[in-house]
Amino acid sequence: MRITSKGQVTIPVEIRQRAGLVPNTEVDFELDGTGVRIVKVAAKSKESRGQRTVRRLRGSGAGKMTTDQILALMRGR
Repeated sequence: MRITSKGQVTIPVEIRQRAGLVPNTEVDFELDGTGVRIVKVAAKSKESRGQRTVRRLRGSGAGKMTTDQILALMRGR
């Protein structure tokens, strides 16, 4: 494994899965004797990934349809 000119390295998928390192996971780097450890940052809140996604997207819709109009469209009415 090599570090790129930008200081990036690819963490193998098996290690990411076992460590729970999903996209946007915050990590810290710790010096450990002669090496470096990557550790997950403790969650600041109990907000789930789904809740963060909903919060980020809330209010971003540009449509002017009511819920009933959307359901009718989806149901083919």
